[in-house]
Amino acid sequence: MVTKMVDITTMQTVKDSLLSLLDKDTEIILTDNGHPVARMLPVKKLSRKQLAGLFRGAMVIHDDFDEPLPDNFWLGDE
Repeated sequence: MVTKMVDITTMQTVKDSLLSLLDKDTEIILTDNGHPVARMLPVKKLSRKQLAGLFRGAMVIHDDFDEPLPDNFWLGDE
C-alpha cells in the first residue's frame, strides 16, 4: 500500500484527487503543520453478501413502546 501525506489546509481543494487515490489502494495521512492528525484508508469490499433479516426475532418491540411514560417515572416516585 502506498502512503501519501496531505496538509489538512489543502484538503478541500484536493478532495477529488484524494478520493481517486483511495480507489487505487493508497493510504492518505492528513497533517496539520506537518504533524499527522488523521489517516484515510480505502474501505475493503465485503467478502459476503449481507442478508436482510439475518437476526429476525432477536429484538422485540412491544406495541406500547411509543406510549408516554407515567409521571412516577419522571418524578422518581415509587
